[in-house]
Amino acid sequence: MDIKEHMEVIGADGVHVGTVDKVEGGRIKLTKKDSGEGSHKGHHHFIDKGLIAGVEGNKVRLSANADVAVTMEQEK
Repeated sequence: MDIKEHMEVIGADGVHVGTVDKVEGGRIKLTKKDSGEGSHKGHHHFIDKGLIAGVEGNKVRLSANADVAVTMEQEK
């Protein structure tokens, strides 16, 4: 899979999850602007590459719905 910076990450339900900052090891690092509000604001979030179903054009589609993928994000 060819995942590049600035690709949109969407859940299996088509809902926007985030934007790719870069790929680090076995996970995708999302840009800070997609990291939400409150205690999550300003932190990078990560999505495990195991959740990637495929790449379609400029979108990375996950095998999980957006709300599930977000709960699996990890902070460094």
